[in-house]
Amino acid sequence: MPQGDKDSYTDKQKRKAAHIEAGYEASGAPRDEAKARAWATVNKQDGGGNKSGSGRGQPVPRTAAERSDSAKKAAATRKRNAAAK
Repeated sequence: MPQGDKDSYTDKQKRKAAHIEAGYEASGAPRDEAKARAWATVNKQDGGGNKSGSGRGQPVPRTAAERSDSAKKAAATRKRNAAAK
């Protein structure tokens, strides 16, 4: 996808960007700058374009042993960093 291509955005995100752009233009921003600001705002609010797949962001469950190993490793790192100071 080339830079600036808006195909991966939902219709709602495109409408939102158009509305925000109109607001920036009404406040006196040049058209190109208003468009850039509008898409930056949409990206910040929505995290970018349309994301595929249901259940995105669902954490992968870890076993108790995996969590324990991770905690032990973190504790060792904190201890090592404290000793280095």
